[in-house]
Amino acid sequence: MNLFIIFFRIGAFTFGGGYAMLPALQMELVEKRSWVSDEEILDYYAIGQCTPGIIAINTATFVGYKRKGLIGGIVATLGMVAPSLIIITTIAAFFKHFQDIEVVQRAFGGIRVVVAALIANTVIRMASRSIKDWLGIILFALAFLMVAIFKLSPIVAIVASSITGIIYCRNMDFGENDI
Repeated sequence: MNLFIIFFRIGAFTFGGGYAMLPALQMELVEKRSWVSDEEILDYYAIGQCTPGIIAINTATFVGYKRKGLIGGIVATLGMVAPSLIIITTIAAFFKHFQDIEVVQRAFGGIRVVVAALIANTVIRMASRSIKDWLGIILFALAFLMVAIFKLSPIVAIVASSITGIIYCRNMDFGENDI
């Protein structure tokens, strides 16, 4: 039940999609509860990015599964999905009547700015914890260029970075065994 409540609360009070949920997930799951480490949450997000579905829901499924197995994965997923289902259904019923009101448009404009700030803060914190050497800096820069500038799929950046990391680690291990 605790899994459901925590993910329901995150789903209910985090606006802006999966990336906007990352700060809430990190604070609740890593810092407050120590259910997962920073590295694990980043891994879950990376896998969630590569798999079909919404990143935050995929992450909830991974965390729930880690905590309580298959039932935990289902309960955490339902907790994350339920608020959106309730809120979207309610908004859909009334939005058509309010979408052209200037106050509503300005409110959504303000929400978008705050969500962008939350995402930027999380990216900076994640980068400072994830980039540990020159290879990390190079992979970060190349992945950013591939996705943001050249509009390649994030999956290509993730797969290329994974392969690079594997090759780099194998060469490091091989080099140590030679000495």
